[in-house]
Amino acid sequence: MLVAIRSQQAKNVRVHVPDGFFDAPTSIATGLIAAGAVGFSLQRANREIRETGPALAGLTAAFVFAVQMVNFPVGAGTSGHLLGGALAAALVGPWTAVLVMSTVLLVQGLLFADGGLTAIGTNITLMGLVTVLVGYFVTRALLQVLPRRTGSVVPAATVGALVSVPVAALCFTGLYAIGGAVDIPLGKLATAMVGWHILVGIGEAVITAAVLGAVVATRPDLVYAARHLQQDLVLVDADGNTSTVSPDKPIAAKPAGRSLGIGVAVTLIVAGGVSLFASAHPDGLEFVGAKLGFESAAKGSAVAGSPLADYGVSGIGNAQVSGALAGIIGVLVTIALGLAIAKVASLRKAS
Repeated sequence: MLVAIRSQQAKNVRVHVPDGFFDAPTSIATGLIAAGAVGFSLQRANREIRETGPALAGLTAAFVFAVQMVNFPVGAGTSGHLLGGALAAALVGPWTAVLVMSTVLLVQGLLFADGGLTAIGTNITLMGLVTVLVGYFVTRALLQVLPRRTGSVVPAATVGALVSVPVAALCFTGLYAIGGAVDIPLGKLATAMVGWHILVGIGEAVITAAVLGAVVATRPDLVYAARHLQQDLVLVDADGNTSTVSPDKPIAAKPAGRSLGIGVAVTLIVAGGVSLFASAHPDGLEFVGAKLGFESAAKGSAVAGSPLADYGVSGIGNAQVSGALAGIIGVLVTIALGLAIAKVASLRKAS
């Protein structure tokens, strides 16, 4: 994971940037950037959510949460996992995707002690803003030159996902140059971060391609980036009258309920089952931190005593049952919060 580091007390937990990793001015600055990005996105997401629907935004947030629980090996005893910014942007649009990613990071930070409370702004800036905007703009740029068909979204977003991860790693290096807690050679940090996160980006690209490929093949009308690529549909009623329907809006004859239900089921399976088989190897940042000597700067989360801290349910002795139940709870909470935020955004006046 791009901004992940494990605490000394929890060696097997996927954790985002912790408290104490950056100095106070840098944390405050990224907090203001994150707050501004979320506020701006709430204003701009109105049209996107009216096209895709708040339910899809909630499901996308839950799916990103679930898949982020699944670390995959990238070689040399190191792992990574989906960041999800490019995927979310392709599915629900860039401004809704910022809200989606922020929802995920808030749930992880507040309920699961996944990252420091003062570092939530840093995590949102890197994973909820940089990856979304880079992934989306690369996707849109490639769609301008690729054949104009819905299938082009998959390769375009795949490249966007691949590029977004090392770019975000480079942004992390820039933030560390400004306010990193430990003095380390920045050239070595940049080389190591970008190098390892290119490998993580390959995994990100594969997951993005697989998910988008499945959705585009079955319900392209639910994919924000594909909507403007579909041809207008000519519908004929029982009396032989014809009408043209733009695919920019979901078609009533193809309700999304069943597709969203399948999505929820898949998400619960990933969080409650597949996540139990995640790689236990340290991720790219933790690996680099151990090599360059700045991992020790991490501090425990202020909510480390949460009943769901470290992605387990306190009081349940069986680690697998505890982890599966925590994943399922996380999915349900993320869906609810993501849906609520999307509904609020959809009610705001579009700007």
